[in-house]
Formats: sequence, structure tokens, C-alpha cells
Amino acid sequence: MAKRRLSVIAAGALLALPLLAQAKVGYAEKDELKFGFIKLTDMAPLAVAYDRGYFEDEGLFVTLEAQANWKVLLDRVISGELDGAHMLAGQPLAATLGYGTKADIITAFTMDLNGNACTVSNTLWANMKKQVPMSAGKPVHPIAATTLKPVVERALKQGKPLKFGMVFPVSTHNYELRYWLAAGGINPGFYAPQRGNTAGNLQADVQISVTPPPQMPATLEAGTINGYCVGEPWNQQAVFRGIGVPVVADLAIRNNVAEKVFGVSRGWAEKYPNTHIRLVKALIRAGYWLDANNNANRPAAAKLISKSIYVGADYPIIANSMTGQFEFEKGDRRALPDFNVFFRYHATYPYYSDAVWYLTQMRRWGQIPEAKSDGWYVEMAKRVFRPDIYRQAAAELISEGKLKTSDFPNFVSESGFRPVNATTFIDGIRFDGRKPNAYIDSFRIGLKGKQTP
Repeated sequence: MAKRRLSVIAAGALLALPLLAQAKVGYAEKDELKFGFIKLTDMAPLAVAYDRGYFEDEGLFVTLEAQANWKVLLDRVISGELDGAHMLAGQPLAATLGYGTKADIITAFTMDLNGNACTVSNTLWANMKKQVPMSAGKPVHPIAATTLKPVVERALKQGKPLKFGMVFPVSTHNYELRYWLAAGGINPGFYAPQRGNTAGNLQADVQISVTPPPQMPATLEAGTINGYCVGEPWNQQAVFRGIGVPVVADLAIRNNVAEKVFGVSRGWAEKYPNTHIRLVKALIRAGYWLDANNNANRPAAAKLISKSIYVGADYPIIANSMTGQFEFEKGDRRALPDFNVFFRYHATYPYYSDAVWYLTQMRRWGQIPEAKSDGWYVEMAKRVFRPDIYRQAAAELISEGKLKTSDFPNFVSESGFRPVNATTFIDGIRFDGRKPNAYIDSFRIGLKGKQTP
């Protein structure tokens, strides 16, 4: 397990902070911290805040430690072995709800938007490609799951349903994969936790199961799964190894909704409020650096996280998606400047509407088995996503001259809900975070109204 530790800074460095900043946010109550992450490119804000000294600027002595999987990572935050961690956006919500391990987890920082893709085996792609529209000899993107449906139907008739991997039951990847399949008329199955079914395969046309991100390519190559949805660099690695083809990037399925967040326990945040604000400050600066000057720093960032202590994949594989390009079929490179977004579009702000979207998907597929009021969705979002803490960090950065007011949302008018047109979906359905039940009821496939799985 990779470990790094910041060198201890001189105590006098804290005295150099502007008096205004000291008056607003006091010294860190806890300055020796251990943060967890999973080996994915969207852990980059942690690596950048570490490498560029942003944690040091806040008087924080940080250890970054890779974790085996998302469950272990969450359990260690709950137990206090980790002070906080790079988390799936759905994890703090699910934990607070009690889906899986029950614990109050909050987030005041969104680590990134977008950054995932769905990849299929070469054999499956060859069968899908027969239905894919072509232009100038290349597939027309985005590729809809309707091209997969005939293959799914043949496999079901043969009693051998297709198998797909995703990284965790409450992961973005699970919901994106399910969204894409359902938009193409394929039922990904339902969860029924009240009946003890946590596999999510009731009435399913395909089988979806958990596979840790770094194991995705090997599992695909072995034939254990026919495809997967995962973050980078594990889609591009399939291309480099010639074992699979990414068929759709998540920003075509649904764009600009929180992908990963930085999560801490509620008890930790209440015990160490100054520490929390300071670490959010460091992460905001890291996100800003990653997107600055039209992604000019991305090659350096890709080189940084290619180190074994971080993601541990070859630089060309990481750079393939992180520097504004994405390769689908081998040699089919396309410009996708927003494949990974770390700061623009106010990416770091913890929007309530992002939380509501995840909750709607939990309800759609039965992880929330009973109907809830619109007010319940908003109340739960506000309990877990904490823009109030983010705003304190942003105000400090502005007062210190590190960032400008224009870099952030207008906090006077900001409601915490993205405009309805801020996010587009592959099925054309519009999402209004203030009307979650109307949104849920608009789907052809999924639970509606008072239905239970």
C-alpha cells in the first residue's frame, strides 16, 4: 500500500498567513492527517494539493494512502483510521441513508465531473457494430445501447445473459451503466434490500456485478465479464492492450454531475472545523490548477499521477484521456476536452442537485425501496452535501488573493441547484433537482410512484 508523507513545515510559516485569514479560520485543530484514495485519475486533486504544497500552505501534514477498494476506504473513514477520502459521490449519501454500512458522512468538496466510460470486449463490440451508424468509416457517437439490445436478446434466449462490471453498488459507474442500458430498452435489474436482495438483478436482462477498478481489464480479458463501466485509466488501458473498446463516455450518458467527492465523517467535521476548511481550501486550489489555462497543466498532472504511489499506470495511458482526447477503437481518437473536469463549470462546488440526482437513481433501481416526497430528497441532499463549508474555504482563498470572486458561483444568488439545462442526458430527459419524483416517473424502465421492487 503506497504511502507518502509531507515534510514538517516550520511553525513560523503559519504566522505568515494574512491576519484576515487567521481571524476567520483558526489554526488546524488536527494537523497530522491521513487521506485515502483509489487508484483512478480523478484522485488527482489530492496528488496535486500534496505535490504543489497546498496542504503545507494550510499547515497540514498529510499522508496519502491507496486503498484496496471502496468498501475498505469507507470503513476506514468511519472507524477513524482515515481522516477523509476520495469517495464515490453516492457513498456519503448511501452511508447516511444506511444502505450498506450506516454512518453520517458529509462532503464539502466535489473532486471532479465526468471521467468514466463503458467498455466492451472485442467480441461484443463486433456484434454491436453491426447496428452502429457509420460516417466516413467511423462509428457515429454517442453509441446508444439500442445497438447492444439485439445481442442481449440473443444471449438471453441462449440462457447466457451478458455480464457487466461496475465498481460499487452506489457508484456513479453503476448508475451510468444502468442509465445507458435502460435508455436503449435494456432492463439492468432491480435491488430489493427489504427482501435481502442486494445483487440488483431482479427482472434483469443482463448481469451486473462489482469488480475493483484496477482489475477490470484483466477480468474482461479473461472473459469473466463482457464489458464494464469504470473511470480512467482503465478504459484506455483496454484500448492499449487491444482487449476491448470504449463505446460511450459518461459525459454522453449524462454530463456535469459530481463524479467523486471528498468525504469525512460528520463527527470528524464537527470536531475539527478549521482543519476541514483548510483541507477544502487546498483541494480547491488543486482543482483550479488542474483546469487552468485550458488544461495546460494536464500533461504535468498525468505524469505526476502515473507514479506507482498514485495511479500507477503508464503516462501515455493516463494522458490519453486526461489531456483533452479520448481513444475509442484503436486509432479512433476524438477531442473530449470535458472528459475530466476539475474546476470549470464550478465543478468543485457541492451542489444539492447533484446529490438529488444520485438519490433518484437509488430510488429508480430499488436501493431506496419506498416512495419519498420531493422534500425528503432535498432534505437528505442538504444533510450530506455542505456548500456552507465550501463557501468559508472559498472566502478565505479570495481574501488571501489566491483566487478571485469570479472563480466561484455567485454565493448571494446560488441556490445549490444547477440550472435544468446544465446537464444533458442520452435519452433527452430533463432533470430538475427540485422535482425529483416527476423526474423518476418520466422513465420508461424503473420504479415509479409507490412501486416497490
